[in-house]
Amino acid sequence: MKNFRDLLVWEKAHRFVLGIYSMTRAFPNSETYGLTSQLRRSAASIPSNLAEGCGRSTETELARFCDIAMGSACEADYQLLLARELNYIDEETYEESFQQIAEVQRMLASFTRKLRSR
Repeated sequence: MKNFRDLLVWEKAHRFVLGIYSMTRAFPNSETYGLTSQLRRSAASIPSNLAEGCGRSTETELARFCDIAMGSACEADYQLLLARELNYIDEETYEESFQQIAEVQRMLASFTRKLRSR
């Protein structure tokens, strides 16, 4: 069992979630149960799955939860694009968030490869 707080990828994903919660406060009220909720859930799923995977007994199980986290990261990536194209966020906010999620995706991919190579 690993402590998820020791993982840099978890820290980056956690920071991403905090930014998403702040960003989505400005989304239209009509999106409360739509894009706001979906984006928050997919973003929060990334560090949540890392935390759950760290609580499992093997690195194989942790790698599986990293795969799930990657799926959530890809989902959040698309939802950010959608928010930009719906003009809920400006280009600068989109670029900053996109860079964060892209970094998390790269780190997840690397960490998963490392786990599977052991």
